[in-house]
Amino acid sequence: MRKRKVTYPVARTATKQPRSAGLPGDPTYVRTTVATINLAALDVRDDLAVGHRVRIGGGGLYAGEIAVVESIIMSGIIPAYMVRTEAGKSRRVRAVDLERVAQERPQVEKAAPQSASAEG
Repeated sequence: MRKRKVTYPVARTATKQPRSAGLPGDPTYVRTTVATINLAALDVRDDLAVGHRVRIGGGGLYAGEIAVVESIIMSGIIPAYMVRTEAGKSRRVRAVDLERVAQERPQVEKAAPQSASAEG
């Protein structure tokens, strides 16, 4: 008796569409798991000093909040600032994640001129 020919089902990957991203051999291809390094974080900022108002950028817990610079920390490779948010929380923030905000000028209420006429 002759052996029957074995038939196998079509592989599930046979119907897959080609990847839209570049192939690993492509020189412009960047893997999604690769971390990017912001070299601007190494620069020291001269426009910030203690007492300046700043907005916290980046993607952290206090991102977007207004804060006041309390101290400058130069102990590591990346310069950082200790800031206090308007909510009263202290936070260490990289210099690259801070954006200078204009100081609010206190509004002085103009006193209404009193009339010079004296009554009675």
